[in-house]
Amino acid sequence: MLLAAGALAVAGEALADEESYFTNDPYITPSGFYAGTGWGRFDLKLDNLNDVDTAVSSITHSNDNAWKINLGYRFSPFFSIEGDYIDFGRPGDNFSGVGSNGNYTLHMSGFAPFGVLTLPLGPAEIFAKAGELYYNSNLRVNLNSPGSQVFESSHSRSNFLYGGGVGVTLFRHLNLNIEYDQVRIENARNSNVLWLSPVWRF
Repeated sequence: MLLAAGALAVAGEALADEESYFTNDPYITPSGFYAGTGWGRFDLKLDNLNDVDTAVSSITHSNDNAWKINLGYRFSPFFSIEGDYIDFGRPGDNFSGVGSNGNYTLHMSGFAPFGVLTLPLGPAEIFAKAGELYYNSNLRVNLNSPGSQVFESSHSRSNFLYGGGVGVTLFRHLNLNIEYDQVRIENARNSNVLWLSPVWRF
């Protein structure tokens, strides 16, 4: 009993010291809510146009500007949960197919809950995140030959999304980070997005 009580006392003192360390650190908020936004470049690497039953032999990968807003809660300097609303823009380009050619445009947006692991290094930090992207997509395909035809396909899906990056915290509350995410969406599983994000930690 005395040994167990002593171990608990030591553990409690260690936790208190750790909390005190992060509370006094000028760069790290130990816990609390945060909110931010982000601007990025979405790189769509389309594999096929199966959603509109179009056979293609060559697709030009495309990109467009993307944006997001996020809200999260830091349970500690090491772990947080986060929810992002993401608009991936409207990437599109030309393609060639069997006996036909044309162009496509994809508009995609959705919501993604994440778990985030962070390693604080003074004012700098390294982080990794993983979650599920719940999104709506609208694909529009214009066939130029033979004739002129337009096909559209809309879907609601969910796919795995993961990424990571580096950040720096200024005057304890403003965090600026660069993040790279791999977006494993249907028919374009190697797509990715690069973000630049300011985040305010309350």
